[in-house]
Amino acid sequence: MSDHKQNPLSREMKTHAMILGSFVAIFWVTELLDMSIFRGRLDRFGIIPHSLVGLRGILFAPFLHGNLAHLIGNTIPFVVLGWLVMLQETSDFWIVTFLTMIIGGFGVWFFGAPGSVHIGASILIFGYLGFLLLRGYFQRNFASICLSVIVGVLYGGLVFGVLPGRPGISWQGHLFGFLGGVVAAKLITNEKRFYS
Repeated sequence: MSDHKQNPLSREMKTHAMILGSFVAIFWVTELLDMSIFRGRLDRFGIIPHSLVGLRGILFAPFLHGNLAHLIGNTIPFVVLGWLVMLQETSDFWIVTFLTMIIGGFGVWFFGAPGSVHIGASILIFGYLGFLLLRGYFQRNFASICLSVIVGVLYGGLVFGVLPGRPGISWQGHLFGFLGGVVAAKLITNEKRFYS
């Protein structure tokens, strides 16, 4: 009997670990290189609102962090929420990540303060949060509702991060990342209804 038939759950978990581990490795290697070699100069590749060159940050910003504390603070919620996004289908992670980067990134670019630079994986974290909290509402099945409730209990307090608060924190990234996750929850639900 093949390994695929024996351990489908084990194979799926290895895939999840590989995907999340790859993202985290990129986060950490990039920040360590930025600290040791580039002296923080990589941060300029973040989202710079209203600047054409700042559009490149839509792709790069989630992989850049201001310092080790910023990176450490983002790593655990990224892994936990990212894994929860994958629980029903691994492909959901890629859809939510893509839509969050695009919607969140353009939202920051349009509404962020001119001359500011927005970086950090929190745009993805809030996208995953939005997806997980609203998935139960859109899909209305027991598993999705339970997951939404669990995430609400564990991470619901993060929602206040979408409001203007401490200086130096990109509440725009949090808000539009969250909205990107909500859009992903709605689109994935519609797609599953269409094909079911």
